[in-house]
Amino acid sequence: MRELPMFPLGTVLFPHMVLPLHIFEPRYRALIHDVLESDREFGVTLISRGHEVGGGDLRTDVGTVAKVLQAEEMDDGRWLAIGVGTRRIRVERWLPDAPYPIAEVVDLPDDHADGQVMDRVEQLVPRLRRVLAMQSELGEDGVPSTFDLADDPEVACWQAAVMAPLNPFDAQRVLATDRCLDRLELVDELLIGLTEAFEFRIHEETDDG
Repeated sequence: MRELPMFPLGTVLFPHMVLPLHIFEPRYRALIHDVLESDREFGVTLISRGHEVGGGDLRTDVGTVAKVLQAEEMDDGRWLAIGVGTRRIRVERWLPDAPYPIAEVVDLPDDHADGQVMDRVEQLVPRLRRVLAMQSELGEDGVPSTFDLADDPEVACWQAAVMAPLNPFDAQRVLATDRCLDRLELVDELLIGLTEAFEFRIHEETDDG
């Protein structure tokens, strides 16, 4: 168990996912300064209720460690930073803000060694491409439907989740799922629901046109 600076957000950070940050609140300016002076790591958890500005929020207990890749302080004290998710964590206990959120956390295991993982990834990819193509057809910004996933099972498993246009609630369900195969099954189920929803919207827009 270790103490880790925490940055609760309104979005879910997956391992291997890039995290751009515009840091303006004083307590998180202090966080980024301390993180850069240390090991450049902080935790990210989803705010399930409330807002990240001002505190008083409810936070999920499964999150992700972010590693700061780049950070630049502006003349007015704001920071622009880029991080990347590295591994999952579970919050055991929230400590008093000092002045930013701090928690006692443990790393969560991530089982991706099953030989079926890459087969399941390949089965999921066509549906993911279809969903992303429909998202583009509806004029929504997202990941291009022409993409390649990594050959590494762990990375590919998380990339599929990163690219899927999930809402924060569903993304948190994916993050909290321990086994890679189970995670891929859940992503596939969610993509089926998105396919149906997007097909309905496209049909409605076609009829209106």
